[in-house]
Amino acid sequence: MKLRSIELSLPDPAAAAAFMVDVWGLVGAEVRGTTHYLRGSGEFPYLVSFEQGDEFVRSTTFVCSVDELAGLRTRVVAKGWATRPVVSGDPGGGHGIEVELPEGELLRFLAETSNTAPIEGYSKASKRVMPVKLTHVVFNSADAEASGHAVEEVLGFRVSDRTRGMVFVRCNDSHHSTAFARAGFASLNHIAFEMDDLDAVMRGIGWMRDHGFAPAWGPGRHGPGANVYAYYIAPFGPVIEYSTAVEKVPADYRTGEPDDWTWPEQRIDQWGISDKDFAGLRVAEERFRFRREWEPAPLED
Repeated sequence: MKLRSIELSLPDPAAAAAFMVDVWGLVGAEVRGTTHYLRGSGEFPYLVSFEQGDEFVRSTTFVCSVDELAGLRTRVVAKGWATRPVVSGDPGGGHGIEVELPEGELLRFLAETSNTAPIEGYSKASKRVMPVKLTHVVFNSADAEASGHAVEEVLGFRVSDRTRGMVFVRCNDSHHSTAFARAGFASLNHIAFEMDDLDAVMRGIGWMRDHGFAPAWGPGRHGPGANVYAYYIAPFGPVIEYSTAVEKVPADYRTGEPDDWTWPEQRIDQWGISDKDFAGLRVAEERFRFRREWEPAPLED
């Protein structure tokens, strides 16, 4: 199973798409009506979509095998979560289910999707960078522990690490494809884009600086996952991240606990070279909530 995309509703999707293409580095894939689909250099047909409407998270999409989908359907029905069958009309197609988690997060699981040919990123001489794919989407949670237990039990995900701030969850050998932040409320925390390497993250920071954007946090290297990061508050609202080299973990990876991830005084990551805009990030992290605009429906046998 892999994380593929996130689907957002925005009042001005065209402006959001323009920023994500012209400054952040994504590429326009398609425009269908008022919905803009943007891709990276990798094989997925799109990574983010912006549909015109109120400001909220429509869904976060994972792609999986037919067998994985069958197991998900069985466990979701047994648990009694709100769900419905879906046939995707987005680029890449596919069929599957959409599920509402206990705190309202909407996850879509699609099988038999199609990919597209990778494309070349920008040359170093251009000073520009292009993300490859999404590496993780993190949610704020009123009860992160309960959310972690729920996705392990029902979705078949696995908790990789627990810290004082987050519960990190994986759906394959990448240390985390999502996480639940101990925020006391439910919303989108941030969207992380995988870059080719450390150099691409640093060049991305430079390109963003050229356009008047300073990191809200970063550059730095996290503890859990060991990925390099630089966080920004996008002009259209959400927190977005350049990231690279999330740790690959074996199936028997020992789940870390908060006491395993402590830092010396005045240090909040491995490097300790960057300040963090706690107040600005907190406001941005509260903006995008979840809204289910569909009615639950029986899943076909």
